[in-house]
This record gives sequence, C-alpha cells and structure tokens, in this order.
Amino acid sequence: MKLAALVFLSLSTAAAAQAPGAAARPEKKNWFDDPFFKLASGAPGCPVPEGPLYTEEERRSQMHSRLERGTSCWLAGKCADSNAYRYDKPLAPRVEAALKQVPGAARGSVWVMIQRRWVYLQGCVPSRELALKLEQAAHAVPDVETVVDDLMVGTRGKPGYPLAAP
Repeated sequence: MKLAALVFLSLSTAAAAQAPGAAARPEKKNWFDDPFFKLASGAPGCPVPEGPLYTEEERRSQMHSRLERGTSCWLAGKCADSNAYRYDKPLAPRVEAALKQVPGAARGSVWVMIQRRWVYLQGCVPSRELALKLEQAAHAVPDVETVVDDLMVGTRGKPGYPLAAP
C-alpha cells in the first residue's frame, strides 16, 4: 500500500511538472564554468545580468565557435596557451582586485564576466567617468585582451546585456 502511494505521488508530481502552464523554460547553466561575479551592489534597482548561462542547445551550438576562438588566439601569436579560455579563471581574482581599487567602485552595482580574456563589465554606475576608470583598470591587468563596457549610468533604461530571469 505504501509503495503504491509513493508511485502515485511520483507520477502526479511528474504530470504536474509537464502540465500546460507549467514553466517550460529549458534549464540554463554555466556549462563552460566562465567566471562571473558581483563586484559591487551600491546602486539599488540596477538590472541584474543573466551571466554566462546557456541552455543545453545553446551549449552545443557554442562548443565549436568557442574551440575555434580559443585556438585562434594561440595561432595568431596573441596567447602563449593554446586555448584563450584557460586564462579566464586565473584572471578573475586579478581583475576583481584591480577593479576594487578604483575609487567609487562600491557606489555602483557592477557584475563582471570573463570569457577568452575578454572582461565584460555589466550593471550600473553613477557616472560615465567611473565606468571609464573601471574599464581602464580592467584593461591594465596583464593577459586581458579586451574590455566590453556594458555599464549604464544610473539604473533606468535598457541595459546592453541579457537580464537574469525573474
């Protein structure tokens, strides 16, 4: 009797999860373990970036291009390592330390994502001057190839980055 109740409960739970109206969004994960961290949270109401989250299908479609881009850095003589993505994890703490040294950084809400030696700055800052200082600080870190400034001045407007799911 108890076994039958457990089977019924398991089947009911599975059916409810597949019922119309149930959340049909595919699961997103940081499949490639790209560094993503919050630097500061001083601007309440700033749109939160999604970060390096991908569905299984997006992961499959990105695998080839990531392999190609990672290797092309080495073939072009711009990387000592044959895969530019292997720089990312060691870069993360150095980029974070450099950005924390920028006066006023704590007044913004800033997230950092690193992919193939590219540093993405996302979030909100109180001024364009602070955004420029953060960009310069990140670019000064050895092995950083490019800095992408997706920072908004203030918290209103449409950000240039994908947003976290509500």
